[in-house]
Amino acid sequence: MKPGDGHFGCVLTIAMIFLGLGVTSQSESSLSLPRPRPPKMQEAHRRVKRGWVWNQFFVLEEYTGMDPLYVGKLHSDVDRGDGSIKYVLSGEGAGSIFIIDESTGDIHATKRLDREEQAYYALRAQAVDRLTNKPVEPLSQFIVKIQDINDNEPRFLDGPYLTSIPEMSPVGTSVIQVTATDADDPTYGSSARVVYSILQGQPYFSVEPKTGIIKTALPNMDREAKDRYLLVIQAKDMVGQMGGLSGTTSITVTLSDVNDNPPRFSRRFYQYNVPESLPVASTVAKIKALDDDIGPNAEMEYRIIDGDGLSILQISTDKETQEGIITLQKELDFEKKSSYNLKIEVSNANVDSRFQPLGPFTDTASVRLVVEDVDEAPQFSSSLYRMSVSEAARAGTAIGTVSAHDPDTTNSPVRYSIDRNTDLERYFNIDANTGVITIAKSLDRETNEEHNITVLAMESQNPTQVGRGFVLISLVDVNDNVPEFPMEYETFVCENTKHGKIIQKISAVDRDKPPSGHHFYFSLAPGAGNNLNFTVQDNRDNTAAILTRRAGFSRHEQAVYFLPVVIVDNGVPPLSSTNTLTVRVCSCDDHGAAHSCNTEAFAHPAGLSTGALIAILACVLTLLVFVLLIVSLRRRKKGSLVFDEEKDIRENIVRYDDEGGGEEDTEAFDMAALRNLNFIQEVKTRRDVTPEIKLLSRTPRKTSPDNVIFGEFIWERMKNADGDPGAPPYDSLQTYAFEGNDSVAESLSSLESISSASDQNYDYLSDWGPRFKKLADMYGSPKQGANS
Repeated sequence: MKPGDGHFGCVLTIAMIFLGLGVTSQSESSLSLPRPRPPKMQEAHRRVKRGWVWNQFFVLEEYTGMDPLYVGKLHSDVDRGDGSIKYVLSGEGAGSIFIIDESTGDIHATKRLDREEQAYYALRAQAVDRLTNKPVEPLSQFIVKIQDINDNEPRFLDGPYLTSIPEMSPVGTSVIQVTATDADDPTYGSSARVVYSILQGQPYFSVEPKTGIIKTALPNMDREAKDRYLLVIQAKDMVGQMGGLSGTTSITVTLSDVNDNPPRFSRRFYQYNVPESLPVASTVAKIKALDDDIGPNAEMEYRIIDGDGLSILQISTDKETQEGIITLQKELDFEKKSSYNLKIEVSNANVDSRFQPLGPFTDTASVRLVVEDVDEAPQFSSSLYRMSVSEAARAGTAIGTVSAHDPDTTNSPVRYSIDRNTDLERYFNIDANTGVITIAKSLDRETNEEHNITVLAMESQNPTQVGRGFVLISLVDVNDNVPEFPMEYETFVCENTKHGKIIQKISAVDRDKPPSGHHFYFSLAPGAGNNLNFTVQDNRDNTAAILTRRAGFSRHEQAVYFLPVVIVDNGVPPLSSTNTLTVRVCSCDDHGAAHSCNTEAFAHPAGLSTGALIAILACVLTLLVFVLLIVSLRRRKKGSLVFDEEKDIRENIVRYDDEGGGEEDTEAFDMAALRNLNFIQEVKTRRDVTPEIKLLSRTPRKTSPDNVIFGEFIWERMKNADGDPGAPPYDSLQTYAFEGNDSVAESLSSLESISSASDQNYDYLSDWGPRFKKLADMYGSPKQGANS
């Protein structure tokens, strides 16, 4: 055995300090393993054991002391207490949270620890030689476990809660389950063992202490009485014992509606007044029952189960308001029935069978409708009168009678008239008292076969009440129209035609409309019965054929034949007419197509001949040249009527640059043009031609009346304007310079003021220069004039 063998067999004693819960003193305990005696040196070499004695360290969380918290002590058997061994600590929190005394191996916690943040720390310890810094023991790991204390209250992480249950739920109905969590260690003590209790919400609800399930505690909770409950639930740790921590949460429980209430009318009897003039399909009244339920459980249905108005009235449900809407199906008549009684039943649309034992979910009420009398318009005995009259009936003939009456109890007399908007031509009249419709003037079925008129009936006491009746008058046809050709036939016969050749097929039309239809008879006129050229063959189907009675015609001998055809209808009495058919003799080809008739171009079925086309083209060109000539002449004429802007016909102020000679200048203007009508006739003054403006001197007044002079003057000018070939085709304004005879105010001209006794002084005119010398001589004082 070597002297140094004792170092390898050393034993490390680990001493731990346990802090008791709920006490302030600390007890220190040391756990050491005795070092065995080496019997022999050989056994010491053969037998090697570790020098660490290992266990866990426990540290109480939330330490609040001022000094570092003692955790435990590390000791090695190699350490002889001479300071040659140094203890080294590493791992989680080493140096920051946990520190070690290098010499003694004491471990302390320098910070406050929280198990909920970190439950344990893994550290490593090693004993090394202080001088050589070489390990004398292998590196070993140990755990410092944080010992839990009850420092966290239970928390409801999902609260507050909202839930709903049906009303009238039985006792024990599960409402909701709440869960509280405690952050303390559930494996140590009772810090995380939670129990539940109800602080608010009794006696309606209860809670299971261990599971947190909320249940109903009372039956028949009625939503209509109270629809919302607020519960407060408490969760307490330490199994609910004294000193435990607690947390609370709230639960809002809403009772959902069920159909447990029947509809009820607020009254047993309702009465409404309705005017008899209310239109059909109108709302007569609204009735509503009350239901304490809501939503689909409050939906109702109304129906009439009894009464005398089943055929007049009906009831339906308004889905929005849940009202019963009583509507009118037929017209009301106060004179026939003044009131109606109904029995109405209301029931729930959605019935819950669970609550049927509570009673019937229906209710009934009586409704009385009182019809109010209103002043109604007269009513006709028929909505439409159909009448017929012969179109040959004379004026004054009675066609038929309409009848109307006042439906009110007063039964006022009625007066009749025809709405002339429906009889604009005034074909008919009506007797105001009797309602007899007569013909006002002759009728014609071919012009208008039917007349639809409106007859008005007014109350004599209240003319504002007007009823309307409709009358359809049909005209019966009489045979008053003769048959005639439907068109102007263009008939020709070829020069080389044969005997018995059909050259034309004719028909007839008749504006009459006999009941059995038309049937026409064709024949030659009595005077043409011996016609050797043509004959008429009646086909008995309202048509006839024109045939030749000989062969060979010559247009040089006779180019045109006139054939009188008599057409007779089947009317009573029958009417006839003689229609002349013009037959031309034409030159034809071998196929019977006409080339020319009467030396004129004739259209044949294939089209026009070359000569005809050239003639038509020449006519068109001639017409086109003529139109262009007229257009150019009109444009030139319109150009001459356009005035310069300075000569616009709307100018009514004429400006002169020369100075007149006054009253003494009698040579400049001829005043007779304003008074002599004969003189003025030679001067054509037009609005659209610039007139020559002449200054006219005043002439003595005439004694003839002004209205006669003006009338003659205007009449002459109108005739001149109408007969003027150069007048434009549009309307124009004629301007005349004509002065009347007399005026009550006399002359307002200053030119005669020289002969009037005027007090005005015109001496200042001489100061205005030589341009006003003439005026100064005329109006100045005699003295001034003599001096000048």
